[in-house]
Amino acid sequence: MDPVTDRPTLGFIGIGLMGEAMTRRLLDRGWTVTVWNREPGRLDTVVPYGARAAASPARVAEASDVVLVCVLDTDAVQACVFGPDGVAQARPAPALLVDFSTIDPEATRRFAQALGGTGWIDAPISGGPDAARDGRMTVMAGGSETDLARVRPVLADLAGNVTRMGGVGAGQTTKMINQAIVGAGFVVMAEALALAERAGIDAAALPACLEGGFADSSLLRRLYPQMQARAFDPPKSYARQLLKDLRSLGAFAQGLGLDLPMAGAAQAQYRAHVEAGSGLRDSASIIDLYQARDPQARDPGPAG
Repeated sequence: MDPVTDRPTLGFIGIGLMGEAMTRRLLDRGWTVTVWNREPGRLDTVVPYGARAAASPARVAEASDVVLVCVLDTDAVQACVFGPDGVAQARPAPALLVDFSTIDPEATRRFAQALGGTGWIDAPISGGPDAARDGRMTVMAGGSETDLARVRPVLADLAGNVTRMGGVGAGQTTKMINQAIVGAGFVVMAEALALAERAGIDAAALPACLEGGFADSSLLRRLYPQMQARAFDPPKSYARQLLKDLRSLGAFAQGLGLDLPMAGAAQAQYRAHVEAGSGLRDSASIIDLYQARDPQARDPGPAG
Protein backbone atom coordinates (compact mmCIF):
# COMPACT_ATOMS: atom_id res chain seq x y z
CA MET A 1 0.00 0.00 0.00
CA ASP A 2 1.07 3.56 -0.68
CA PRO A 3 1.88 4.98 2.81
CA VAL A 4 0.84 8.48 1.70
CA THR A 5 -2.49 7.76 0.00
CA ASP A 6 -3.33 4.43 1.71
CA ARG A 7 -4.21 3.07 -1.74
CA PRO A 8 -2.76 0.05 -3.56
CA THR A 9 0.48 0.72 -5.39
CA LEU A 10 0.25 0.09 -9.12
CA GLY A 11 2.60 -1.29 -11.73
CA PHE A 12 2.17 -0.72 -15.46
CA ILE A 13 3.82 -2.98 -18.04
CA GLY A 14 3.65 -1.77 -21.64
CA ILE A 15 3.99 1.96 -22.28
CA GLY A 16 2.66 2.15 -25.83
CA LEU A 17 0.00 4.53 -27.12
CA MET A 18 -2.59 3.27 -24.65
CA GLY A 19 -0.19 2.45 -21.83
CA GLU A 20 1.22 5.98 -21.89
CA ALA A 21 -2.25 7.53 -21.82
CA MET A 22 -3.48 5.29 -19.00
CA THR A 23 -0.36 5.76 -16.90
CA ARG A 24 -0.55 9.55 -17.30
CA ARG A 25 -4.20 9.44 -16.24
CA LEU A 26 -3.41 7.36 -13.15
CA LEU A 27 -0.58 9.70 -12.18
CA ASP A 28 -2.90 12.67 -12.59
CA ARG A 29 -5.34 10.95 -10.23
CA GLY A 30 -2.71 10.50 -7.55
CA TRP A 31 -1.80 6.81 -7.94
CA THR A 32 1.75 5.56 -7.36
CA VAL A 33 2.81 3.82 -10.58
CA THR A 34 5.95 1.79 -11.33
CA VAL A 35 6.54 1.16 -15.03
CA TRP A 36 8.44 -1.06 -17.46
CA ASN A 37 8.52 -1.24 -21.25
CA ARG A 38 10.42 -3.48 -23.62
CA GLU A 39 11.80 -0.38 -25.40
CA PRO A 40 13.12 1.69 -22.46
CA GLY A 41 12.95 4.94 -24.44
CA ARG A 42 9.16 4.92 -24.15
CA LEU A 43 9.48 5.41 -20.39
CA ASP A 44 10.46 9.01 -21.09
CA THR A 45 6.78 9.66 -21.88
CA VAL A 46 5.69 8.90 -18.28
CA VAL A 47 8.68 9.12 -15.90
CA PRO A 48 8.84 12.95 -16.07
CA TYR A 49 5.25 12.98 -14.77
CA GLY A 50 6.02 10.89 -11.68
CA ALA A 51 6.14 7.25 -12.81
CA ARG A 52 8.93 5.14 -11.32
CA ALA A 53 10.98 3.09 -13.79
CA ALA A 54 11.79 -0.55 -13.03
CA ALA A 55 14.33 -2.85 -14.65
CA SER A 56 11.95 -5.73 -15.45
CA PRO A 57 8.35 -6.94 -15.13
CA ALA A 58 9.37 -8.85 -11.99
CA ARG A 59 10.69 -5.67 -10.38
CA VAL A 60 7.45 -3.88 -11.32
CA ALA A 61 5.45 -6.63 -9.65
CA GLU A 62 7.57 -6.55 -6.48
CA ALA A 63 6.88 -2.84 -6.13
CA SER A 64 3.13 -3.15 -6.77
CA ASP A 65 -0.03 -4.46 -5.15
CA VAL A 66 -1.77 -4.48 -8.55
CA VAL A 67 0.01 -5.00 -11.87
CA LEU A 68 -1.57 -3.58 -15.04
CA VAL A 69 -0.50 -4.96 -18.42
CA CYS A 70 -1.14 -3.49 -21.87
CA VAL A 71 1.05 -5.12 -24.54
CA LEU A 72 0.81 -6.18 -28.16
CA ASP A 73 -0.49 -9.74 -28.18
CA THR A 74 -0.75 -13.14 -26.49
CA ASP A 75 2.97 -13.89 -26.87
CA ALA A 76 3.89 -10.55 -25.34
CA VAL A 77 1.65 -11.16 -22.31
CA GLN A 78 3.17 -14.61 -21.85
CA ALA A 79 6.70 -13.19 -22.01
CA CYS A 80 5.95 -10.38 -19.56
CA VAL A 81 4.26 -12.67 -17.05
CA PHE A 82 6.06 -15.99 -17.38
CA GLY A 83 9.41 -15.03 -18.94
CA PRO A 84 12.76 -15.36 -17.09
CA ASP A 85 12.25 -12.01 -15.34
CA GLY A 86 8.47 -11.89 -15.59
CA VAL A 87 5.74 -11.12 -13.10
CA ALA A 88 5.54 -14.76 -11.99
CA GLN A 89 9.12 -14.51 -10.67
CA ALA A 90 8.30 -11.65 -8.30
CA ARG A 91 8.76 -12.14 -4.57
CA PRO A 92 6.49 -11.12 -3.02
CA ALA A 93 3.88 -11.71 -5.68
CA PRO A 94 1.35 -8.98 -6.45
CA ALA A 95 -2.20 -9.48 -5.24
CA LEU A 96 -3.81 -8.93 -8.62
CA LEU A 97 -2.97 -8.65 -12.33
CA VAL A 98 -5.22 -6.74 -14.73
CA ASP A 99 -4.57 -7.40 -18.41
CA PHE A 100 -5.77 -4.60 -20.70
CA SER A 101 -4.24 -6.28 -23.77
CA THR A 102 -6.35 -7.88 -26.50
CA ILE A 103 -5.38 -11.57 -26.52
CA ASP A 104 -6.78 -15.07 -26.93
CA PRO A 105 -9.53 -16.00 -24.41
CA GLU A 106 -8.31 -19.57 -23.92
CA ALA A 107 -4.73 -18.41 -23.39
CA THR A 108 -6.07 -15.95 -20.81
CA ARG A 109 -7.64 -18.79 -18.86
CA ARG A 110 -4.40 -20.80 -19.00
CA PHE A 111 -2.34 -17.83 -17.85
CA ALA A 112 -4.69 -17.07 -14.95
CA GLN A 113 -4.52 -20.67 -13.75
CA ALA A 114 -0.74 -20.82 -14.09
CA LEU A 115 -0.19 -17.60 -12.14
CA GLY A 116 -1.65 -19.26 -9.09
CA GLY A 117 -2.05 -17.04 -6.04
CA THR A 118 -2.26 -13.78 -7.96
CA GLY A 119 -5.78 -12.93 -9.09
CA TRP A 120 -6.33 -12.27 -12.80
CA ILE A 121 -8.76 -9.86 -14.45
CA ASP A 122 -8.86 -9.71 -18.24
CA ALA A 123 -9.96 -6.19 -19.04
CA PRO A 124 -9.54 -5.35 -22.73
CA ILE A 125 -10.35 -1.76 -23.55
CA SER A 126 -11.93 0.43 -26.19
CA GLY A 127 -11.94 4.17 -26.76
CA GLY A 128 -8.39 5.11 -27.73
CA PRO A 129 -5.74 7.29 -26.05
CA ASP A 130 -7.94 10.39 -25.80
CA ALA A 131 -10.57 8.47 -23.85
CA ALA A 132 -7.88 6.98 -21.63
CA ARG A 133 -6.48 10.41 -20.76
CA ASP A 134 -9.97 11.65 -19.89
CA GLY A 135 -11.08 8.53 -17.97
CA ARG A 136 -13.74 7.66 -20.55
CA MET A 137 -12.62 4.22 -21.73
CA THR A 138 -14.86 1.19 -22.04
CA VAL A 139 -13.64 -1.91 -20.16
CA MET A 140 -14.91 -5.43 -20.91
CA ALA A 141 -13.97 -7.44 -17.83
CA GLY A 142 -13.62 -11.11 -17.05
CA GLY A 143 -12.78 -12.58 -13.64
CA SER A 144 -14.24 -13.11 -10.21
CA GLU A 145 -16.57 -10.53 -8.72
CA THR A 146 -14.28 -10.32 -5.70
CA ASP A 147 -11.17 -9.53 -7.75
CA LEU A 148 -13.03 -7.00 -9.88
CA ALA A 149 -14.34 -5.25 -6.75
CA ARG A 150 -10.75 -4.90 -5.50
CA VAL A 151 -9.62 -3.12 -8.64
CA ARG A 152 -12.74 -1.05 -9.35
CA PRO A 153 -11.27 2.14 -7.81
CA VAL A 154 -8.43 1.93 -10.33
CA LEU A 155 -10.74 1.22 -13.25
CA ALA A 156 -13.08 4.01 -12.16
CA ASP A 157 -10.28 6.53 -12.78
CA LEU A 158 -9.66 5.12 -16.28
CA ALA A 159 -13.08 4.23 -17.64
CA GLY A 160 -16.62 5.51 -17.79
CA ASN A 161 -18.02 2.05 -18.50
CA VAL A 162 -16.78 -1.10 -16.74
CA THR A 163 -18.84 -4.26 -17.23
CA ARG A 164 -18.11 -7.74 -15.88
CA MET A 165 -19.05 -10.19 -18.63
CA GLY A 166 -18.30 -13.40 -16.73
CA GLY A 167 -15.34 -15.40 -15.48
CA VAL A 168 -11.74 -15.14 -16.63
CA GLY A 169 -11.64 -15.00 -20.44
CA ALA A 170 -15.09 -13.44 -20.82
CA GLY A 171 -13.60 -9.97 -21.26
CA GLN A 172 -11.40 -11.18 -24.11
CA THR A 173 -14.34 -12.93 -25.75
CA THR A 174 -16.32 -9.69 -25.57
CA LYS A 175 -13.40 -7.80 -27.10
CA MET A 176 -13.50 -10.22 -30.05
CA ILE A 177 -17.09 -9.12 -30.66
CA ASN A 178 -16.09 -5.48 -30.24
CA GLN A 179 -13.35 -5.87 -32.83
CA ALA A 180 -15.72 -7.55 -35.28
CA ILE A 181 -17.93 -4.47 -35.08
CA VAL A 182 -14.99 -2.05 -35.18
CA GLY A 183 -13.15 -3.74 -38.04
CA ALA A 184 -16.21 -4.04 -40.26
CA GLY A 185 -17.33 -0.55 -39.20
CA PHE A 186 -14.05 1.11 -40.15
CA VAL A 187 -14.23 -0.46 -43.60
CA VAL A 188 -17.89 0.55 -44.03
CA MET A 189 -17.07 4.16 -43.05
CA ALA A 190 -14.23 4.20 -45.58
CA GLU A 191 -16.52 2.90 -48.30
CA ALA A 192 -19.25 5.41 -47.42
CA LEU A 193 -16.72 8.25 -47.64
CA ALA A 194 -15.23 6.96 -50.90
CA LEU A 195 -18.73 6.77 -52.37
CA ALA A 196 -19.68 10.26 -51.17
CA GLU A 197 -16.51 11.82 -52.55
CA ARG A 198 -16.76 10.00 -55.88
CA ALA A 199 -20.44 10.95 -56.26
CA GLY A 200 -19.64 14.61 -55.68
CA ILE A 201 -21.98 15.34 -52.76
CA ASP A 202 -20.98 17.35 -49.68
CA ALA A 203 -19.15 14.53 -47.90
CA ALA A 204 -18.60 16.57 -44.73
CA ALA A 205 -22.35 17.05 -44.28
CA LEU A 206 -23.15 13.34 -44.21
CA PRO A 207 -23.01 12.71 -40.42
CA ALA A 208 -25.40 15.61 -39.68
CA CYS A 209 -27.67 14.58 -42.53
CA LEU A 210 -28.00 11.00 -41.23
CA GLU A 211 -28.26 11.93 -37.54
CA GLY A 212 -31.16 10.17 -35.83
CA GLY A 213 -31.63 7.61 -38.59
CA PHE A 214 -30.66 3.95 -38.58
CA ALA A 215 -27.24 4.79 -40.10
CA ASP A 216 -26.36 7.11 -37.21
CA SER A 217 -23.60 5.79 -34.96
CA SER A 218 -20.49 6.73 -32.99
CA LEU A 219 -18.45 5.62 -35.99
CA LEU A 220 -20.33 7.99 -38.27
CA ARG A 221 -20.07 10.89 -35.84
CA ARG A 222 -16.45 10.40 -34.75
CA LEU A 223 -14.55 8.18 -37.18
CA TYR A 224 -16.06 9.35 -40.48
CA PRO A 225 -15.04 13.03 -39.94
CA GLN A 226 -11.51 11.90 -39.04
CA MET A 227 -11.33 9.95 -42.28
CA GLN A 228 -12.85 12.81 -44.27
CA ALA A 229 -10.22 15.21 -42.88
CA ARG A 230 -7.45 12.63 -43.34
CA ALA A 231 -6.43 13.42 -39.76
CA PHE A 232 -4.15 10.46 -39.09
CA ASP A 233 -1.18 12.01 -37.30
CA PRO A 234 -0.42 11.23 -34.54
CA PRO A 235 -2.05 7.78 -34.77
CA LYS A 236 -4.77 6.96 -32.26
CA SER A 237 -4.36 3.25 -33.08
CA TYR A 238 -2.29 1.24 -35.52
CA ALA A 239 -3.62 -0.50 -38.62
CA ARG A 240 -1.40 -3.51 -37.93
CA GLN A 241 -2.95 -3.88 -34.47
CA LEU A 242 -6.47 -3.96 -35.85
CA LEU A 243 -5.35 -6.50 -38.45
CA LYS A 244 -3.88 -8.62 -35.65
CA ASP A 245 -7.19 -8.46 -33.78
CA LEU A 246 -9.18 -9.39 -36.90
CA ARG A 247 -6.94 -12.38 -37.53
CA SER A 248 -7.41 -13.50 -33.93
CA LEU A 249 -11.16 -13.06 -34.34
CA GLY A 250 -11.13 -15.26 -37.44
CA ALA A 251 -9.26 -18.02 -35.64
CA PHE A 252 -11.56 -17.76 -32.62
CA ALA A 253 -14.69 -17.95 -34.77
CA GLN A 254 -13.29 -20.90 -36.69
CA GLY A 255 -12.69 -22.70 -33.41
CA LEU A 256 -16.37 -22.22 -32.60
CA GLY A 257 -17.39 -23.57 -36.01
CA LEU A 258 -18.55 -20.15 -37.24
CA ASP A 259 -17.98 -18.43 -40.57
CA LEU A 260 -18.05 -14.62 -40.31
CA PRO A 261 -17.88 -13.28 -43.87
CA MET A 262 -18.15 -9.58 -42.90
CA ALA A 263 -15.26 -9.85 -40.45
CA GLY A 264 -13.33 -11.80 -43.06
CA ALA A 265 -13.84 -9.05 -45.62
CA ALA A 266 -12.62 -6.45 -43.13
CA GLN A 267 -9.55 -8.57 -42.41
CA ALA A 268 -8.78 -8.80 -46.14
CA GLN A 269 -8.99 -5.01 -46.52
CA TYR A 270 -6.71 -4.38 -43.56
CA ARG A 271 -4.28 -7.02 -44.76
CA ALA A 272 -4.03 -5.22 -48.10
CA HIS A 273 -3.60 -1.87 -46.32
CA VAL A 274 -0.84 -3.16 -44.04
CA GLU A 275 0.93 -4.95 -46.90
CA ALA A 276 0.93 -1.62 -48.77
CA GLY A 277 3.13 -0.18 -46.01
CA SER A 278 0.51 1.34 -43.69
CA GLY A 279 0.93 -0.91 -40.66
CA LEU A 280 2.06 1.88 -38.34
CA ARG A 281 -0.48 4.39 -39.61
CA ASP A 282 -3.77 5.17 -37.88
CA SER A 283 -6.43 2.50 -38.39
CA ALA A 284 -8.67 5.17 -39.95
CA SER A 285 -6.20 5.57 -42.82
CA ILE A 286 -7.90 2.54 -44.43
CA ILE A 287 -9.68 5.19 -46.56
CA ASP A 288 -6.40 5.62 -48.45
CA LEU A 289 -6.76 2.07 -49.74
CA TYR A 290 -9.81 3.23 -51.70
CA GLN A 291 -8.05 6.40 -52.83
CA ALA A 292 -5.19 4.33 -54.22
CA ARG A 293 -7.53 1.96 -56.05
CA ASP A 294 -9.62 4.72 -57.67
CA PRO A 295 -7.77 6.83 -60.24
CA GLN A 296 -10.84 9.09 -60.47
CA ALA A 297 -11.07 9.67 -56.70
CA ARG A 298 -11.61 13.24 -55.64
CA ASP A 299 -8.65 15.05 -54.07
CA PRO A 300 -9.52 15.35 -50.35
CA GLY A 301 -7.03 18.16 -49.81
CA PRO A 302 -3.96 18.14 -47.52
CA ALA A 303 -3.63 15.12 -45.25
CA GLY A 304 -4.03 15.61 -41.53
